[in-house]
Amino acid sequence: MTRVTRQPCDRQPGRGTAIRYEPLKWRAWRLSDDTTRQEPARFDDARGTEIPPYRLLEKLGEGGMGEVWLAEQTEPVRRRVAIKLIKSGMDTKLVIARFEAERQALAMMDHPTIAKVFDAGETPRGLPFFAMEYVVGEPITTYCDRVMLPNEARLQLFRQVCDGVQHAHQKGIIHRDLKPSNVLVSIENDRPLPKIIDFGVAKATAQRLTDKTLFTEIGVLIGTPGYISPEQAQMSGLDIDTRADVYALGVMLYELLTGVLPFDPKALRAQPIDQMLRQIREVDPPRPSTRVSMAGESIEAAQRRQTDPARLVSLLKGELDWIAMKAIEKDRTRRYASASELQADIERYLTDQPVLAGPPSAAYRARKFIRRHRFGVSAATLGVAALVVFGATMAIQAKRIATERDRAEAVSDFLKQMFAGANPIEAQGKTVTARDLLDKGAARIDKELTGQPLVRAQLMVTMGQAYRVMGLCAEASRLLQSAKDIRLENLGADDPDTLISMSELGLAQWCAGNTPEAEATMRRAFDEGKKALGPDHDTTLHAAHILGGIVREQGRLDEAEALYQDALKRSTQTLGANHTLSLAISIDLANVVSDRSPKEAATLMQSLLPRLRETVGENDPLYVVALASSASFLWGAGDNSRATAIAEDAVPRARLVLGDSSEAASNLMQMLATLYFGQGRYENAEALLTTLLNGRERAGRLDDRWIVDAKGLLSRVYSRQRRYAESERLRLDVLAANRRAYGENNATVGAALYNLACITALQGKRNEALDWLQQAVTHGFRDVDSLLKDTDLTSLRNDARFEAIVAQARTPK
Repeated sequence: MTRVTRQPCDRQPGRGTAIRYEPLKWRAWRLSDDTTRQEPARFDDARGTEIPPYRLLEKLGEGGMGEVWLAEQTEPVRRRVAIKLIKSGMDTKLVIARFEAERQALAMMDHPTIAKVFDAGETPRGLPFFAMEYVVGEPITTYCDRVMLPNEARLQLFRQVCDGVQHAHQKGIIHRDLKPSNVLVSIENDRPLPKIIDFGVAKATAQRLTDKTLFTEIGVLIGTPGYISPEQAQMSGLDIDTRADVYALGVMLYELLTGVLPFDPKALRAQPIDQMLRQIREVDPPRPSTRVSMAGESIEAAQRRQTDPARLVSLLKGELDWIAMKAIEKDRTRRYASASELQADIERYLTDQPVLAGPPSAAYRARKFIRRHRFGVSAATLGVAALVVFGATMAIQAKRIATERDRAEAVSDFLKQMFAGANPIEAQGKTVTARDLLDKGAARIDKELTGQPLVRAQLMVTMGQAYRVMGLCAEASRLLQSAKDIRLENLGADDPDTLISMSELGLAQWCAGNTPEAEATMRRAFDEGKKALGPDHDTTLHAAHILGGIVREQGRLDEAEALYQDALKRSTQTLGANHTLSLAISIDLANVVSDRSPKEAATLMQSLLPRLRETVGENDPLYVVALASSASFLWGAGDNSRATAIAEDAVPRARLVLGDSSEAASNLMQMLATLYFGQGRYENAEALLTTLLNGRERAGRLDDRWIVDAKGLLSRVYSRQRRYAESERLRLDVLAANRRAYGENNATVGAALYNLACITALQGKRNEALDWLQQAVTHGFRDVDSLLKDTDLTSLRNDARFEAIVAQARTPK
């Protein structure tokens, strides 16, 4: 169950909200000619009155026949209890009989969600009373709205109510007046616990509750409008069974989910009683999702459930609609047969299992129509209409199933043909790589499946994701752009598949280094997702997560942190704290923290790793990414030994799970190589960097940042090993790559030229070194301090050309 923190209520110190018995305007009994006893003493001002062993403290409430008092029990234990007494002037034989029936009904039950009876007896005046559990609580709907419980938490609480009602039914007791004010929520052990109260109109199904005469007469309405079942609205008083309570539970469920009743209680009471009862018996209320979209207070209802109106409608559509409507079926034979059946279907919903409730068939709806209008329309005509409706429904369903089947078969056939290229016979002895298969498939998509645009889009998304994981981000962007365009044209901007394509495109654009374009794409996916699906939908949360990373990369840390914090809160509430999306957002939130405090981020990540290990396992990509982040944070905090140990654990996992060319594996290998370099472990660094370069080059990424950075670091390794010629070769590669990427007039190119000057100077190539150094300064290199102190340039410092270069470096550009 969702844990709810108890919040202070608006009440006087030392007082609680106890069991409240509200007057029932429509509950009545026709009294017989019973004579009343002598007028009993009034308790209106009876504070301090003794009913041994109890002392009355204050009146808590009153109903049609009784009063409830807070009392103090003095022996054999000292405690506070609620005392129920017969109201002044209401001590007829019938009322006394009903009072004793309620007392007996409560005494028969023993369940944590039903208020307990401790004692029973007579007042000094000879009137019956009973002492029961004093519940400090509030109506279940009031409690849920006050603490703003999401609908899932409300369902968890409601399950307990169903369990209590089922217990009463097993004891042979029908409540007959279930409603929120008779289900109070109290806090026990920091958890909310519902308590069912007021069995004043309860009915026994298998035994007598009292020896006194007790009967129900025709023409008597028992219950509360808005919650009574259609069979109670018949007012026959006959044949009321446990399914009447199931109906009332269904009404409460409807109200908990939507914030409103199936029928407006004000509108009900404004009608003559016969019209009101006819509406309860015959008129079908709207589904919860429809009612929420109609209600003027839908914004407030959504806010009280920590969501927005569009998302609330989306949550209710389908299974929750079916469950609620099955519980309040007019025809009780189609209702849940018991409270436990209703509880079981809610549990199935909460655990993502198929629910037994389903939408009424077209044929059933037609039969109901015929029964209501049998005098206005011929049965034959309506029978044909029912068959037409049923046939049309089946045809639509069959067409949808066939479309999905054909799409799945088309995708399967395409992939089979694509992977057939890896067959040794098809390959004819050639080595076929994953890149080869993807390239072949991408070329086929452009020429085939032109008449099946949604199949093409689905394949493009799948292959685009594969390209991106391999680090081939430009190729991924091309395919995902086409998929997004196809889905936008065929499905519209607000379709979940279109939004998924948009998010995947933004991720690929970011991977390819097109940051401004990626931010624009992801921001549109995020904004469209909020409007179409709501801010709590996993597609919207995924877009927020990626957008946060793009924003962070541009140095807008506050904006990134706000995105992550909001997405994490919503993901935790909607999907759970250990859902992979929640865990991924937590990792990236720690990355934002690391920009301010690597040590704090390392601590956060160390606490997150055990959860990841338990939830996804040690060879899951998410765990590998978390290990990499943890190592990076420790490195940034100066704890190089622990950073090295974690990186050494993470690198083989990343290579195994993600492949040598993946972004995570490349980052890890470069970080660990840098750590090795700093520790003088040059052979280890060389081995890692060579693996990194081979993996990236096999993937065809000849100029990406990992290759350029790895070559730069490897050249430093070679230089420390006095392998100057190999170092110079790598420095020339880095210079060429930077020129291709940035042009000539760029500080990165100037730094590459400076590094070439250093390595050629170490080889004694004096003139060549001075030439490179002159080019570096010409291209903007202005680090005079390095020119004067770098030991690699020692051999050049007694040369007049060197002094002229230094003087030029001192001159502002």
